[in-house]
This record gives sequence, structure tokens and C-alpha cells, in this order.
Amino acid sequence: MRRLDGRDGGGQPLRTALALSLVTGEPFEMTNVRGNRSTPGLKAQHVACVSVAAAVSNADVDGGEVGSSTLRFSPGDVRADPVEAAVGTAGSATLVCETLLPAAVALDDPLSLSVTGGTDVRWSPPADYLRYVKRPLCSAFGVDLGVSVPRRGFYPAGGGTLSLRIEPAEPTPLALDRRADPDELRVYSVESDSLADAAVADRQVEGVRDTLAEAGVDLPARAAVSSVESDSPGSVVVVVARGGEDERGDDGSASVVAGFDAYGERGTPAETVGSRAAASFLDWLRGDAPVDRHMADQLLVWVALAGGRLRIPAVTDHVRTNLDVIRAFGYDVTLRAAGDGDGGAGTGTGPGADSGAGAVVESDGGR
Repeated sequence: MRRLDGRDGGGQPLRTALALSLVTGEPFEMTNVRGNRSTPGLKAQHVACVSVAAAVSNADVDGGEVGSSTLRFSPGDVRADPVEAAVGTAGSATLVCETLLPAAVALDDPLSLSVTGGTDVRWSPPADYLRYVKRPLCSAFGVDLGVSVPRRGFYPAGGGTLSLRIEPAEPTPLALDRRADPDELRVYSVESDSLADAAVADRQVEGVRDTLAEAGVDLPARAAVSSVESDSPGSVVVVVARGGEDERGDDGSASVVAGFDAYGERGTPAETVGSRAAASFLDWLRGDAPVDRHMADQLLVWVALAGGRLRIPAVTDHVRTNLDVIRAFGYDVTLRAAGDGDGGAGTGTGPGADSGAGAVVESDGGR
């Protein structure tokens, strides 16, 4: 049984541990779950992650309830039976989906998952980020999934539905160490019906375009604006940077798919919400990593499983704690400070690595 300390890193170490337990068939015990948070232990969305992982593997679970600080998880074989999960109120549905994605490598048949809860809530990827950023990136290294959003769920009521279909996969090594130049932006702006009279979604797009213009960035920004039914009023905007239709450019650089989002909040003008998403894009544009900083954390497990190279924009605490869990399962993954030329220089693998600098994550895809 793998022994893990979940004191640091929030819910990501738990989700990674569950995913790798499903893939390897190895049980684990995690103590001090979310121990450094103001409200430690499992919350409703983490319980939902445990529940779906247990459902697809007929796992034995001890400590899988709200507030638990120790979790023991012993999986069986992964099955493709349809799974439904209810996070409750506005707990993140996208993070529940993230937990099961790596199970693609252990599937013989497609797996369907339906999650009710918050599809678009703070501190988690919006549904359109999963659809328009994560899905095409995964497809590029051989992991295919379908994503639909039958109903949106905003804070605090939630009540949204997110459906995921995961195809069996044999992923190819990642080759995300160089970035092509983005040649277009796509802006997905969503408002609840109750905000339509105030044209919130349109104004979020205006905020994106105005911020880009002020920065002198001349890229076409195609917008998709929608008003949706929801139990709570809310809005979200996702800016997707795209570049090149081929998987690799002529210079060996990876085609661009990176995403930047912002959520509406009471008292904040819609234009400001759009501006925040655009500002995140501009910050990323000044670097040279092919993925955004949130996707960097999400792809680490795929580097471990499939091998390859991933250049990330920064070595965050989330990156470090996620790598700790991956290595605890026996995967050989290295982290090197990014340099000139081939994108890797030095051997910083922890406290010595500059948290504000880019880095390259590498693996042969083995243990």
C-alpha cells in the first residue's frame, strides 16, 4: 500500500492518487488530507471524486466521508459501467471528471460519467475549459473524450450537469516542449438568463477585446456568446489561444491550445471580468511555455503515464506536490529548470527550483 501525506496541495494530490490507484491497481492511504487548509479534510467535491473512483473499480474505501482526514482506497479492476455522481450545491463537477480521465489507459470499453453540481465555479476549471482546451490537448496525444454540458451550474446553488465520455486509450508520448505562435483567440462567454438584459456575456467579450487592443495585441478574437438556464445567476468567460491546425509546426513547435478564464462576481463589472481573462493570456504570452499554468499541473500525470516532455510556465507548489504523489507511485519523472536551446538546463527538482521560472518535465513513461 502506498503511504501518502496530503497535508499540502489541496485536492489535487488526492485526485492524482485516486487516478494512479485506478491505473496501477495499487491501494493507498493518504493521511492529513488537505491538512494545511482552513477547513481540512474531505469536502463534498472530494467525496464525489472518491465515490466515482470507487464506483468504476469496485473499490474498498475507508474514510471517504466529508471531514475525513485519512483515506484508504483499495481498487479492483476498472470497469466501463456508466457512473453518476452528485457533488451537491456548487462543488466542482469538472474536478470530479479530472479524477477519472487517466482511467482511459485501463479501459477496454468507453466509460460514461454524469456529474451534477457546479459546472462553472471559482477555483476550478470551467466546463468550456474542459471542452475547448483540455479535450483537444488530450486528443493530440491519443486520449479521446467527449464533453457536453446539458445544464450550467453556478455558485451557490450549483444544479448543473456535466457529461463525460472517456474512450479507451494508449497515449503517445507528450511533445509539448516548444510553442508555436498563437494566430487566433476564441472567446466563450456565458451568462445566466437572469443577466441577459444587462448584456453581461457581450460585455465580457468587450472587456477581452479592449484589454488586448490596449496591449497592442492584434489577433482575431472570435466570440461565442450564450445565455443559459441556471439555478443561480452567474457568468464565465474562457479565452482560448489557438495556433496551427497540425499537431506539430514546421519548426517542431507544438500547435497552441491554452486557456484563460474568469468568473463573474457580484459588484464586478462584466468588462472587468473579461479583462482579467485577457490579462492572464497576456501574462502567458510573455513566456514561452506551450500550455497555461493550470494545464501544466493537469498534464503531469500524463507525462508519467505516456512519457515525453512538457514545458511548463512555472514551478508552483501545486506542481511540486503533484509530482510528489506521482513519484510515490513509482513513476520516474524529472523536473528541470528551463534554459535556452532545448528547453532544459540544470537539475532543480524541488526547493532549489525557481517557483517563478519555467521548467521542463520529462519521463520515459515507466516506473
